[in-house]
Amino acid sequence: MLKLSLEAIQIIDAIARHGSFSAAAEELHKVPSTISYSVAKLEEQLGMQLFDRLGQGVALTRVGEELLNEGRWLVQAAGDLESRLRRVASGFEAELRLVHDAMIPGAALIPDIAAFEALQCGTRLRLASETMTGSWEALKDGRADLVIAAGEGPSGGGYQAIPVGTLEFAFCVAPTHPLAALPQPLSSEALRLSTAIVIADSARSLPSRTIGLLSGQARLTVADIRTKIALQVAGLGHGFLPRALVARELAEGTLIELAVAEAKPLETFWLAWRPGEQGAALQWWRERLNRPLLPALLQPA
Repeated sequence: MLKLSLEAIQIIDAIARHGSFSAAAEELHKVPSTISYSVAKLEEQLGMQLFDRLGQGVALTRVGEELLNEGRWLVQAAGDLESRLRRVASGFEAELRLVHDAMIPGAALIPDIAAFEALQCGTRLRLASETMTGSWEALKDGRADLVIAAGEGPSGGGYQAIPVGTLEFAFCVAPTHPLAALPQPLSSEALRLSTAIVIADSARSLPSRTIGLLSGQARLTVADIRTKIALQVAGLGHGFLPRALVARELAEGTLIELAVAEAKPLETFWLAWRPGEQGAALQWWRERLNRPLLPALLQPA
């Protein structure tokens, strides 16, 4: 059995701050003899001296200082735990896992995160990102409580979803790319003969998606949209890009938009969660994010 209790640490802390047993007793609403006995008993059980007795006062020994340095953290952690449990009992979850499509930078959610933290509700927030079908899969597999996901959800249901915006895509290449010299609109065969830059879907078990890729086409697969944009600016391939993310490149001419025979339709983004979940933190986030998120979250502040 542990010899050191949180109450003992609180007693040691009070003595160290006031420099005497009597002053500590007054703060803790105990008689001085109780404080003196508690310290003597603890020193005996530990086999260590925690205080040097200095006439009318006391001072921590090196052992006592080390105990208090770590002990104060334990008392604080215990207090935080009690507070968190009270909040959980009031309806707030211990943790909320929010997964957003990797196209959305996590920093775009800072105002929402700041508003949630200001609630001081005790719910730990865990953010992660997945690509394309990966966000839906995280919800389906129970790795997320709430997702901002691109495209239609998986068949079979098991989730509730509301649309939170759409993205328009432009077919882009560098001005030096060979496709830029061809007549427009570009045919599927012309695209097939050139390398496409595609983003890998992070789904592990659900069928993965590819955007704008033709059968048998040479491809260069990357992990994220920023790398895809950079490679297309470098003239290493072509592909559809969210217009909201490449507005500067199109304005500066480092990318140009080409007309293609088969344009990509608007991509809808969804806020989704599992039905039946009633936690207060989830409800707060559902209400907070029930707004036109895209393309707003991709545009500079």
